[in-house]
Amino acid sequence: MKKKLLELIKKEAFIKKRIRLASGKMSNYYIDVRRVSLTSQGLYLISHLIWEEIRGDNIDAIGGPTLGADPIVSGVCMVSYQNKKNLKGFLIRKAPKKYGRKKMIEGAKILPQDRVVIVDDVATSGGSLIKTIEVLRKEKINVVKAAVVIDRQEGAQANFSKIGCPLISLFTKSDIIS
Repeated sequence: MKKKLLELIKKEAFIKKRIRLASGKMSNYYIDVRRVSLTSQGLYLISHLIWEEIRGDNIDAIGGPTLGADPIVSGVCMVSYQNKKNLKGFLIRKAPKKYGRKKMIEGAKILPQDRVVIVDDVATSGGSLIKTIEVLRKEKINVVKAAVVIDRQEGAQANFSKIGCPLISLFTKSDIIS
């Protein structure tokens, strides 16, 4: 499964082009994992591989920052259910809604005693995921691990060490650019 996903990412998601990343850094390449995670085969592979990485962590919920985490959260929830584990899924908005309940956290109700894994498609510095952890910690929610499809190896691991949260990745930049 992992080999097939890597082939898909290299073929469909790797774009050699100068681009500004969410972290603000300029890069000579972009890895658009959504080109894979929003296909049936890609989502199937990502969801099963992430599930294998977290299934032993005794978690209650999985979530992450919208938009990169959206398909991954849904896919892993489905795989967990197929494996007799009923995970709650949630997404973190970039900003609270201006109307209605004005929530930052959307989806299933997450409780302070819940053990949570957060996911995203790509980590550069880890900023989006760290903001997600900050939102959850304000609600006293226990984030036990973070997982990404690709770690660009540009500071995310060090930044996660500083906040005491393990970060795992299915692949690193070295796997993609060989």
